[in-house]
Amino acid sequence: MLSEHKSIRHLDFKLLATVVVLMLFGLVAIYSATFVDSESDLLNFKKQIIWGILGLLVLAGTIFIPIRVLNKYAYTVYGISVFLLFAVLMIGTGAGTDRWFALGPIRIQPSELAKVGTLLVLAKYLSKENRDLNNFRELAIAFSLVFLPLLLVMKQPDLGSALVFLALILPMLHWAGLSSMVLFVLIAPLISLVCAFNYYTFLIAMLIISAVLFLSQRGLTFFLVNFVLNIGVGVVTPIMWNLMKEYQQKRILTFLGLVTDPHGLGYQVIQSKVSIGSGGFWGKGFLQGTQTQLRFLPEQHTDFIFCVIGEEFGFLGIFAIFALFFYLIFKGLTIASEVKSKFSSILVFGGVIIFLFQIVVNIGMTIGIMPVTGLPLPFLSYGGSALISNLVIVGLLLNASRKRFEYF
Repeated sequence: MLSEHKSIRHLDFKLLATVVVLMLFGLVAIYSATFVDSESDLLNFKKQIIWGILGLLVLAGTIFIPIRVLNKYAYTVYGISVFLLFAVLMIGTGAGTDRWFALGPIRIQPSELAKVGTLLVLAKYLSKENRDLNNFRELAIAFSLVFLPLLLVMKQPDLGSALVFLALILPMLHWAGLSSMVLFVLIAPLISLVCAFNYYTFLIAMLIISAVLFLSQRGLTFFLVNFVLNIGVGVVTPIMWNLMKEYQQKRILTFLGLVTDPHGLGYQVIQSKVSIGSGGFWGKGFLQGTQTQLRFLPEQHTDFIFCVIGEEFGFLGIFAIFALFFYLIFKGLTIASEVKSKFSSILVFGGVIIFLFQIVVNIGMTIGIMPVTGLPLPFLSYGGSALISNLVIVGLLLNASRKRFEYF
């Protein structure tokens, strides 16, 4: 009983309170986003409350799972999540870019569980003693652990969620000990891919990449293999572009500013920026946002929930959200740096990357500097599966913080 009391005493209540406040902001915004004719359609609002309560219960349970148990069953959780991703492609329901299991009124997205499963398994794999991440075979295994769920999610097709998996791999590898030179070699093909759309930018990119490879003094074979690889990426990119679905091409073109598309994807961005800009410093007030209440913006209670806050609560509301997210990220990085367990450190850092990526992409999407990927804003957007998976990750952070001085 005494040890349990001490365990609770070491809980990071400030971090927990930060997440709860974000959830409350989300509930207020969802209520406003679904408000109709002086009477609220409370269905989504009530559902989010229920999901929030369930999520907090799951978070509480996650906090007290021994770290060694999380490590032991990481592959099991990962295996279950991958199986569910296979199953949802065959027997799941959904349209567009989402697939889920429908259990009556409840819809469960296995891609959200897969984020947690992949996070656990990658932390377990990378934290193994004497793991040489500069070894090609071990590096390839780490990539395969991520690319398996990534490809299954892409098959749905859910580009936004797939990008979360892609965002995980390189930061976690570097945090786990991957050398900066090897990290550059892994990033270089991405640079080549982006620059392949223009001959001159591709040429400049190849000159820079070649210079770095030459200065690394790792031998002729190392130089030639990577040089040919990057040239290959530049050649294959146009082919891959033609194989992409039309809506994916439109999103990328809109992001690059090559297509305005004011009546399609661009419409969402235009209305989003109008909503945020019209809020001013103080905001228009709760339930007083014209863009929100007149439904100019599609999906305003999910992907574009940030716009509701910007319009009705103005700069002050946005500043409050930024401050809360900043504290969440800062606290997560602090925990990752302080914990003695390598598994916990990598696990927490990966969780922070998931949050940071989703925050940057979602908010960037609403102000027109990121593609419309369909990623929800953590703790604020409507959606039960996403909320619960995010709260599980917070539980992992709190768990690691509580046991920060234990080596396992």
